[in-house]
Amino acid sequence: MTLATLLVFSAVALIAIATPGPTVLLALANGSRFGVRRAIPGMLGAVASDFVLVGAVALGLGALLAASEFWFSVLKWVGAAYLAWLGFRLLRSKGGLDLSQQEALQGKSSPRAIFAKSFLVAVTNPKGYLFCSALMPQFIDPSASQWPQYAVIAIVFAGLDFSVMLAYAVIGARAVKLLHRRAVLWLDRLCGGALLALAGSLAFYRRSAT
Repeated sequence: MTLATLLVFSAVALIAIATPGPTVLLALANGSRFGVRRAIPGMLGAVASDFVLVGAVALGLGALLAASEFWFSVLKWVGAAYLAWLGFRLLRSKGGLDLSQQEALQGKSSPRAIFAKSFLVAVTNPKGYLFCSALMPQFIDPSASQWPQYAVIAIVFAGLDFSVMLAYAVIGARAVKLLHRRAVLWLDRLCGGALLALAGSLAFYRRSAT
């Protein structure tokens, strides 16, 4: 893999990652509800899922999902149900600006729970496997050892993902400081509605669309 190839991959991956999706919306919501520092476990959960995803692509799981209607449907419905549950939770939120409420939220949401939410959202999304199965092999040199190349791709992909999520978390945290309480409440509801919309799109997603 040449440096030019890696730069092209980075540009394509950055565009895909920066497009609002479940994990960046969670980073935005976590930043507004808990602050940037407490949102970091969620980012690490998504990063961990990136390594799982790239490893799965290297092992051919994306091809399996593309070929198996049963396993594709299982992963799709699990992911859609979990996204919908998170969306409903955010829609029922009363906003993150109240300090006493933030303390209660922080007590209920341990770093492990925040990590697990983002990890499960990402790892149960079949779109990610299919997208990366279509994208990543194009940047792999078949004449060279493939695992080191996939390792480099995984590190670059995870680094870009973390950077984008950090930016979203900072935006969410700044919103808490700059906006009044009702505006922050609507920020939670916007993220919740977007997650529900993504759950609906995932539920109607078909392999033939890839």
